[in-house]
Amino acid sequence: MEGKAALITGGSRGIGRAVALQFAKAGVYVYVNYRQDKDAAEQTLRIVKSGGGDGALCPFDVTDRSAVQKAVETILKDRGHLDILVNNAGVTINGLIMRTRAADWARLIDTNLNGAFNCCQAVSRPMIRQRGGRIINVTSIVAEAGNAGQTAYAASKAGILGLTKSLARELGAKNICVNAVSPGLIATDMTSLLTKSDKERLRAQIPLRREGKPEDVAGAVFFLASPQADYITGQVIRINGGLYM
Repeated sequence: MEGKAALITGGSRGIGRAVALQFAKAGVYVYVNYRQDKDAAEQTLRIVKSGGGDGALCPFDVTDRSAVQKAVETILKDRGHLDILVNNAGVTINGLIMRTRAADWARLIDTNLNGAFNCCQAVSRPMIRQRGGRIINVTSIVAEAGNAGQTAYAASKAGILGLTKSLARELGAKNICVNAVSPGLIATDMTSLLTKSDKERLRAQIPLRREGKPEDVAGAVFFLASPQADYITGQVIRINGGLYM
């Protein structure tokens, strides 16, 4: 992993930050993407560098296709290669379908699904040229299991499953592995929006009886990006404590 370059979208906090730190410890140069929270992204980069790693901030909105393309071009000029893409940026808006506004549906699809597509499209050509690369997409347990009150969010994340498997078939002959990780209840800012009673109800359904940590997800992402996963593509790794099997 030493000397490789990775772009992590939504890398300023939570799972994205944990992935950046895990990669940096292995000598990967990390590009920490963010859209608005520059302070959190700078903090992530400070932690990376204080631990002996290296990287740079990479601000852009994943929903802006031209901005994504420009960012990837900048990375290629800077490093000469881009070896790993982690599509982690995402938003959640919960609500019953009868109360879901068109704007909320559009935002979820645009960020979670279109954003991942834009980044995959932008890195595909350079990875094909260098005949190798790794793309890891972050989906969600609700993409497979479903969840009342998260119809729109689940649909946006389910689309990532089809994106992952189809792209794995397209790019496999060029030595590019495309996989997904599917987190369950992970202690992040996003799940902090859940009520105490909702968390207790979910924990009672988890065989391990606890929330996961961002580092649990980062470990799976790191494995998929490592040489140990050279023969793994088109797969979904579930990190959910047994909540969905």
